[in-house]
Amino acid sequence: MNHHAAPHAAHGATEHDPDHGHRPGHDHKPDHGTGPGPGHSPDPAPGHGRDHEHEHDQADLLDLDAEVLAGHLADIVASLPVGPPPRRIVDLGCGTGAGTFALLARFPDAEVTAVDSSADHLRRLREKAAASGTAGRVRTVQADLDAPWPDLTAPDLVWASASMHHMADPDRTLRRVRELLAPGGLFAVVELAGFPRFLPADAPEERPGLEERCHAASERRHAEHMPHRGADWGAMLTAAGFTVEHHRTVSVHLDGAADPAVGRYALQSLRRMRGSAAPALDAGDLAVLDRLLDAEGPDSILKRADLTVRTERTVWAARRTGESGVDPI
Repeated sequence: MNHHAAPHAAHGATEHDPDHGHRPGHDHKPDHGTGPGPGHSPDPAPGHGRDHEHEHDQADLLDLDAEVLAGHLADIVASLPVGPPPRRIVDLGCGTGAGTFALLARFPDAEVTAVDSSADHLRRLREKAAASGTAGRVRTVQADLDAPWPDLTAPDLVWASASMHHMADPDRTLRRVRELLAPGGLFAVVELAGFPRFLPADAPEERPGLEERCHAASERRHAEHMPHRGADWGAMLTAAGFTVEHHRTVSVHLDGAADPAVGRYALQSLRRMRGSAAPALDAGDLAVLDRLLDAEGPDSILKRADLTVRTERTVWAARRTGESGVDPI
């Protein structure tokens, strides 16, 4: 999954959470922030147990993101100007496989190399591949995308969803992708143009606008750690030698009443945002937020019938061209 002044290593499609120091290749697509929800102790000192818990929670959120937004992701993949169907695909920062499986479904003769730094994310991806009967078409590679890259063959299509902004040096990554691609190959970059909103503007009743205040506080925090979020990827792709052939913004507006997963998605998303937003919230806002995030409480966000998912994702598709136009794949 958009992954710093002295940036920490980039996360490669969900990717996110500057506080936890994940290595590039993590899919931090949702980018919702960090921190405990109700019932969690404040962030302890870094340690394996907390890192594992964080990674597990992040994987759950990535799975929810993929479930709720599956139709929109399939539409993005279907709109790519691929030309001849790709046979070799690389998913950079694959996370738990949202992009991988959308690509496998769209291109039934293709094989996908899924790259991420998280062993847990890759394990989940392999389990999904086995369950869906696509294990023979998926290769997983654990790698730090800010370090020297492993051999990823010469793919016809490289997909990077919500991962490019996590890179320590995005310009270097763009050059690496261009060198990696087969002549005439396509690079698809998907970035969040807006993080998901779930509550109506006049909710919750006791503190209207609470969600927007959480987003504002979280985005100020993230801006300090992820300077490449919101970058002009079209211009950067062109500077790296690509020819941008496709650019669109996809607006998402889903009614939560029709999908029970939306409530779980809202709960996990706001829980992760709490840590980065909490220092900027007053006591009243924080108390109401914690009541929303108490899954068993009477004011739980899970019990609300007025949830929607509202977000945007922006897509660029850029071709590796030769000296005088597009090379054949």
